[in-house]
Amino acid sequence: MNDIGGWVWWLVGAVALGIPLVVTAMPEFGMLAVGAVAAAGTSGIGGDLVVQVLVFAVVSVALIAVVRPIANRHRSQRPQLATGVDALKGKQAVVLERVDASGGGRIKLAGEIWSARALDTDRAYEPGQEVDVVEIEGATAIVI
Repeated sequence: MNDIGGWVWWLVGAVALGIPLVVTAMPEFGMLAVGAVAAAGTSGIGGDLVVQVLVFAVVSVALIAVVRPIANRHRSQRPQLATGVDALKGKQAVVLERVDASGGGRIKLAGEIWSARALDTDRAYEPGQEVDVVEIEGATAIVI
């Protein structure tokens, strides 16, 4: 019974590190688990305990040093796909009722009718003109 290879213990350690990864969603545990799998591979090909521990440490630290900053950078970026009212900014619309700075006009934007007002206080847009949406404030499109 004492004949269990070192690689098995490393795999048990990898699984043990995978549990807190799933529970806490901390990617560092996953990187340590990958280090343990690498150490299991080293044990499987005949590396002694010192080499196994070194492989575990080097792979784990390398992953944490390289992957973690990349993951943090991706997590802090805004999504590339705009949704909701953000997706309407920059779209073209057609004026249905006169649009000026007072805000009483109507436009057809993305197949829907929106109230609209002009961004420029001295500018008015007549029915049939195309305008660009620069902002959405509540249910009112701000156009130029």
